[in-house]
Order: sequence, then C-alpha cells, then structure tokens
Amino acid sequence: MAEQIQLVPEAQAAAEAAKHGKDVEFHSETSVGYLLRDTYRAFTKLLQSRISTEGVTIGQWYFLRVLWDEDGLTQRELSQRVGMMEPTTVTALNGMEKRGYVKRVRNADDKRKVNIYLTDRGRALRNILLPHAIDVNIRAVAGVSAEDVEALRRTLHAMKRNLAELAP
Repeated sequence: MAEQIQLVPEAQAAAEAAKHGKDVEFHSETSVGYLLRDTYRAFTKLLQSRISTEGVTIGQWYFLRVLWDEDGLTQRELSQRVGMMEPTTVTALNGMEKRGYVKRVRNADDKRKVNIYLTDRGRALRNILLPHAIDVNIRAVAGVSAEDVEALRRTLHAMKRNLAELAP
C-alpha cells in the first residue's frame, strides 16, 4: 500500500476544495518553485551563450565544475555529485573526451571502476570559463543589496535541506 503523504494545512485545504469540484489556484508568480525554475533557465541561457564560445555545453559545464574541485572521481561518483543519471554522464563524458577535456582511466584497485581525470586542456578551461560564471552571477544580483543576496543564499540552502529531508 502506498504511503499517505501528509500535506501542510494550505495544501490540505486546496485538496479538499478540489474534491468538492472547486478550482485550485496557485499562480506561477507566487510559486517559489516556478520562480526558481525561471531564474535557473535565465542563468543557464546566458551562461550557455558565454561558454559555448569555448565549445563547452551547459551539460559539460556541470561536470567540469565538479572535476575542477575534485579530479579523479569515478563515473558513478561524478554522476552523484552532479545529480545526473549515469547514462547522461556517459554521454557528456564521451563528448568531453572527444574534445580533449577529460580522460578515462581504469581504476587500479577495482577494474570495474573508471576514474575521470581532467586533461591539461580541461583544467585550463577553469580560468577561461569561471570568469563568465562570475559575471553572470554579478549581473543577476545587480541592484540587489548585499544583505538580500546573503539572505537569499541562506534561504536557498534551507530550502535545499528541507527538500532533501523529504526525498525518498
């Protein structure tokens, strides 16, 4: 039997209204999730236009970011850090390997594992691409006070923790 999910009172009221044939209202301009999605898409669109000049896709960007901080991860570890399914990781790594950004090395201790290492070319992209990410972030918060930016960071971290606790 499926586990009954306990809704917060506002969501319970909306579910009850729907049961009685009433329309549930939830406007996108007040939905934090919707606003986050739209903001993320705007960030991604601008960043992609910047990094594509170096032949890097937005999908590859996420893997490069992780590898710049922790080179030599296994494919599985890399997938987990980026939050991608392993087949998606394999596809991205194939493209990155063809472009000379990474190399795959069979793990000496466990031959079933493959470790991913940045090449000199992949490592050099850090100083080329990160300034674009910094610029996009700065432009995104233009006109927003430093206090509000810090409050946003704290809020987003709290939301991430809240949702992680609820994930199956």
